[in-house]
Amino acid sequence: MKIQDAVVFVTGANRGLGLAFAQEALKQGARKVYAGVRNPDGREIPGIVQIKVDVTNSASVKAAAEQCEDTTLLVNNAGIARLTDDVLGPEMIEGSREIFETNYYGTIYVSQAFAPVLARNGGGAIINVLSDATWFARPVLAAYSASKSAAWSFTNALRLAVRDQNTRVLGLHVSFIDTDMTKALDIKKINPRDVAQAAFAGIENGHDEVLVDDFTNKLKQSLSTQEPLYFNPPEVA
Repeated sequence: MKIQDAVVFVTGANRGLGLAFAQEALKQGARKVYAGVRNPDGREIPGIVQIKVDVTNSASVKAAAEQCEDTTLLVNNAGIARLTDDVLGPEMIEGSREIFETNYYGTIYVSQAFAPVLARNGGGAIINVLSDATWFARPVLAAYSASKSAAWSFTNALRLAVRDQNTRVLGLHVSFIDTDMTKALDIKKINPRDVAQAAFAGIENGHDEVLVDDFTNKLKQSLSTQEPLYFNPPEVA
């Protein structure tokens, strides 16, 4: 499908990568962009309509889907991350529950609500924002990594489930992005606009998966080898 003339719904779109998706969609000629946000702030950005949605609440998600029934491209971007001091510590359990509510169950809620909308509009596409953490579980991001691995598995199942309704599902894998989520980390970061552009190019070129950066590509390529990178990564953040 083409981004031009698409009606795009982006979750977690108040800032960071979500806002970059919304802005890039407009730049590429989207007819309308819905910015799904937990707490609308009243900002008026030409071409972008803020929609109140809490991806962890099924009723909120259903209401957003009913309000945005002309959507043809869904971007499941909403996500949270928490640093883990000790993967064997008690905070690992509660932290994992919190993260899974948004990153995994939230993706399911939104996909379930919007897939019928896309079908009624002829098919369309879904972009699920994943991570290099899908395959490389840094100890400080152990819970986040587990949620992204689960979301990857769901993405692969969803792709097959909606294929007959002419809906394409793209899994977007990327390393650290320059957003508020990573501002405290002194590491190389990717511009969120570049990530959005790569994802939209993948949709337009009919790809099922997009690996944005060099490290993510090397990591994925190593999975079938005797010594995948996650055994002995170059550095553990």
